[in-house]
Amino acid sequence: MMLLAVTDALALLLAAAGVYGVVSYVTGRRTHEIGIRMALGASSLRVLVLVFRRGMGLAAAGIGIGLLAVPAVVGALRHTLAGIEFASPALFWMTLGLVTLTAATACWLPARRATRIDPATALRHE
Repeated sequence: MMLLAVTDALALLLAAAGVYGVVSYVTGRRTHEIGIRMALGASSLRVLVLVFRRGMGLAAAGIGIGLLAVPAVVGALRHTLAGIEFASPALFWMTLGLVTLTAATACWLPARRATRIDPATALRHE
């Protein structure tokens, strides 16, 4: 069980690093756009919401695909490995909440960094 817990924690950490990397990359590519928005008067909150919403949209798509795949994977594993059953609903919702919270944190960090972009520097960036 300890090996399974360590493997799960590493998988969650790898997923968070992936989401963070993608959102950071996309945010970096949009530095010029964000600088223009801020120069035209967009508030830091508006920029935060813009970047966060984009990242969580991508994460939600991945979570949705994962939710659709759960019954098929559990069905395939049930025939392959003895003792594999669908987890309790409470455990399922807790896991879904943990993955969503991890994705939200990984999206929030680059979004927070985007609010600190200096408009003049961003406009010179391109």
